[in-house]
Amino acid sequence: MKKDNTLIICAFFLLLSIFSFSQNLEKNKNEINNTLNQWHKDVADSNFDAYFNKMTSNSVFVGTDASEVWSKQKFKEFAKPFFDKKETWNFTSINRNIYFSSDQKTAWFDEILDTWMGICRGSGVIVRDDNNWKIAHYVLSATIPNEDMKKVISDKKENDSIILKKLKIK
Repeated sequence: MKKDNTLIICAFFLLLSIFSFSQNLEKNKNEINNTLNQWHKDVADSNFDAYFNKMTSNSVFVGTDASEVWSKQKFKEFAKPFFDKKETWNFTSINRNIYFSSDQKTAWFDEILDTWMGICRGSGVIVRDDNNWKIAHYVLSATIPNEDMKKVISDKKENDSIILKKLKIK
């Protein structure tokens, strides 16, 4: 009888921990979705401080151009004139996937965005900073349908060769 009770108690605590983990996972997903949605809204609303406060101090933003790999400070310098003139960008997430580290303090995500460039993809890493989620790394990519790839390769071939020469010199 005592063995049965121990087994029941262990099963109960196992189910409780699974339930708690699942609830925490959903809570974290909601918080991350809210953070990223608000981040996109902050830039659309030209809210400079709110936008950059959602990024870690050592964050990196990778843009669509091969030359665009910015530290937070460099990205702020680049973006400030756009914010000042209220000529920022408006990206709306259409679909987002979120994945977690085992301790749920780091997550990575990918999202499909509706932008002025058409459909783009955003992906990145977001980390728990005290009680908030902050973007540590964000990559913006233009999407290219497979059937259009040959034309795009041809269109950018000359520019790619210039960039490759510059990168090989370094």
